[in-house]
Amino acid sequence: MSEVGDRLGIPRTAAHRLLTDLKETGYVKQDANTSQYRLTVKLASLGLSYLAATGITDAAQPLLDDLAEFSGELVRLAVAEGDDLIWVAKAQGARTGLRLDPDAGLEIYLPATANGIAYLASFDDERALALISRQGMERAREMGPGAPQSLRALLEQIELARERGYAVVFDAYEAGTSAVGAVVRLDDDSEPLGTISIAGPSIRMTAERMDALAPKVIECAKAMAIASRSSPLFARG
Repeated sequence: MSEVGDRLGIPRTAAHRLLTDLKETGYVKQDANTSQYRLTVKLASLGLSYLAATGITDAAQPLLDDLAEFSGELVRLAVAEGDDLIWVAKAQGARTGLRLDPDAGLEIYLPATANGIAYLASFDDERALALISRQGMERAREMGPGAPQSLRALLEQIELARERGYAVVFDAYEAGTSAVGAVVRLDDDSEPLGTISIAGPSIRMTAERMDALAPKVIECAKAMAIASRSSPLFARG
């Protein structure tokens, strides 16, 4: 309780009232032995219900499933929400052997992901630098060996993504995984709606294979932009 109060900058009595209300409504539970609080699945269900109501899963899932079946790897969709890029849907194409299947629902760290670099490449340098500054470069030093270790290196990756029309990362988010991603947007002048990527073990996701998969990712992103008109979540863009 004291940590919640300190991090929110509110009195501990207020933190206690809020936590009590959340516990009574089922969004938080308290460990009887340690008195520590934790979230319940009821909070996650709010997010799932919200996504279902937007229609995004109906619009996106068939496209993600097709790309996953074609590539045999993990395909993921992220949606722009304010200054954030959030994982919202996925399809797993790998049936046997090594599989990459990280948790969804998280904010994407832009400097070290194919989705993030494709997203940054869709903006001019001023906007891209503002987004990078917001998240900082510090986390990149704790990630995979392929994560950019300087702003110069990141800007070079962003410029390469602009030239190619897609982004690739090797062992960046974590060692042993690589990905190719493209931005979802209605046209070159519109704000990006989100991103689509194919990710998998680096032993399979070689540079040659990702370059071969890139046209399919771009094709899926274009189809997703068309399908997005049926979802209020995308329509806000």
